[in-house]
Amino acid sequence: MAVDRQSGGSSITGFFKSLYLNNLFFITLGIYVLAFFVCFIFDELFYLVQLALGVFGVFLILDIISVYRQKRGITASRNCPDRLSNGDINTISISVTNRYPFSARIKIIEEVPFQFQKRDLSFKLKLTSNKPEVLYYDLRPTERGVYQFGALNVYAAGIFGFISKRYRFDNSKNVAVYPSFLEMHKYELLAASHRLTDYGVKRIRRIGHATEFDHIKHYIIGDDPRTINYKATARMNQLMVNTYQEEKSQPVYCLIDKGRTMKMPFISMTLLDYAINSSLMVCSTALNKGDKVGLITFSKEIDEILPADKQRRQRNKILETLYAQKTDFKESDYERLYITIRRKLTQRSLIILYTNFETVNGMRRQLKYLRSMAKDHLVLVAFFLNSEFNEVLDTTPNNLEETFRKGVAEKLSNDKQLIVKELNRNGIHTILSKPENLTINSINKYLEFKSRGLI
Repeated sequence: MAVDRQSGGSSITGFFKSLYLNNLFFITLGIYVLAFFVCFIFDELFYLVQLALGVFGVFLILDIISVYRQKRGITASRNCPDRLSNGDINTISISVTNRYPFSARIKIIEEVPFQFQKRDLSFKLKLTSNKPEVLYYDLRPTERGVYQFGALNVYAAGIFGFISKRYRFDNSKNVAVYPSFLEMHKYELLAASHRLTDYGVKRIRRIGHATEFDHIKHYIIGDDPRTINYKATARMNQLMVNTYQEEKSQPVYCLIDKGRTMKMPFISMTLLDYAINSSLMVCSTALNKGDKVGLITFSKEIDEILPADKQRRQRNKILETLYAQKTDFKESDYERLYITIRRKLTQRSLIILYTNFETVNGMRRQLKYLRSMAKDHLVLVAFFLNSEFNEVLDTTPNNLEETFRKGVAEKLSNDKQLIVKELNRNGIHTILSKPENLTINSINKYLEFKSRGLI
């Protein structure tokens, strides 16, 4: 529960620390100072100004008494979850109640974590006596880690508005920002209500039958005649058909490159964070489909290896593992990655590699390792398309500098397409996606592989 540090007026020090003079006080005081100067010209107004000053003093004293006669005239608290979702809109609420016997005008100044760079987050409102009010505001974190919320500062004005009393509620809290679990929950709800097309997931027709037999049932009109089980039909003396289900328990591994190329920012988030969010969603989808999911993160060294599993606790393990991942600004070692996969992954698996190739030469340096992995596994390389290239390509250059910039953009854009073609030519599947569309494109590709019976 929030503690009001300076709401008591028992000490002189506490009184002056919590007393704030409003603009109305200074405006009124300025008018009186001006009036005193006028009195030097018109002596007959001197007594009138003195009387007005006395009235002002009385109102000021009444204002002070009105806010200080109650020790806890205002109560407030922040309602914040223990975890925030990275890259998503997270809603925070503030509950505030006026305990004064009159309607109070208050101002709330919220101390949000410094990562948001919001130093002017404040609310002004008028509170009815003994009527609680709930305020809402949204925060969008763009990096994982621990965020510290500060205190709640509430300024309650007196009846006449000359002064305000500050209440400082010690509502400090450390909140961990995890990969995008809100999107994961949203996807699961849409899947349960069969509305995945609203999210962008395509409806993919299954090609042929999966090889995993489920059970035998009676034939009904509309069943595929090719699935008739003739032995069961002869034994039961009526038509019986085989039913099949999707292959399950297939290993799916998300490989996340944490090298320096993944530190590139896009819409306030790094490419590494987009890859982490996408990995979480793909793993959640695969678990819902009954497949086993695992995780490998690497850079110069192999950092994390989470063996594939389909237990319910695997989702939380993946979330906790992804939470701590950071780039080390080093060149990624694909040779070490290939050796690790050769030793650890003994069963044919779907490998989704999240990385970023900017040039054809950069991809060719790693091609032999990718080609070797593709001999034993189904490899999907997901890398990023810089959408800012399109903005440059759509403009008409007006000078030499803009012409040079457009030429560079054209070359880099063409390199991305050449990378896709060369990887496909070597039997490696690809996703070339804008960062914001990576999650949906990855899920659609996974579902496509399932429908084609490749995994």
